Amino acid sequence: MLCALAVLLSGIGTVYAEDTNPSYPAMAPVEQYREGNASKEIALSRSAAPTSISGDASILILGDHGYETAVKGKDGFVCLVERSWANAFDDAEFWNPKLRAPICFNPAAARTVLPAYLRRTEWVLAGASKAEMLERYRAELAANRIGTPESGAMSFMMSKQGYLGDLAGHWHSHLMVYLTPADGAEWGANLHGSPVFAARTDQDPFVTLFITVPTWSDGTHAIMDVL
Repeated sequence: MLCALAVLLSGIGTVYAEDTNPSYPAMAPVEQYREGNASKEIALSRSAAPTSISGDASILILGDHGYETAVKGKDGFVCLVERSWANAFDDAEFWNPKLRAPICFNPAAARTVLPAYLRRTEWVLAGASKAEMLERYRAELAANRIGTPESGAMSFMMSKQGYLGDLAGHWHSHLMVYLTPADGAEWGANLHGSPVFAARTDQDPFVTLFITVPTWSDGTHAIMDVL
């Protein structure tokens, strides 16, 4: 999801110069990607969506070999904190240990969008190189183990505590809708004055719509700068 955000930011004029070297050329010690304790990560995960949603959601936290279920929910939603390897493989912040992206997937997205990120996390923690992960990802696509999202797939990213990277910062409180490849203009995306933005990476078989919202998950006002 973050790689789509990176594409979006590039598309609206905030880009790295082509000759800029990546700030994070290699993975940092794994401890730098962890939260201080499970309770802190659970709370950060829940902050992705209003309590009426995240309060009954399953919560995943980063373990030694991948994400583990810390709380078993009952509404079908799944909340977690994504790390920097959710970015595109060629993104300069792919290994940024500061990145924390609370996200809460609805049931359709939990079934069809989330699994690819969970597998990538397992590869990272097993010590796979970026080149090895890219090769595996392409193989997953070719074998149709990564496919288009289920109808209705969406997620919440409404945490005021999130840090989506050095380029994006906290960015905006927003929702994301995952679609089979389509023209974003059909949704009014990327048009002047529209709160809807669309992005697609070369690596993902779907389009992500970003819909900005005026409040954070705790109900406080989220300042909406003109993009």
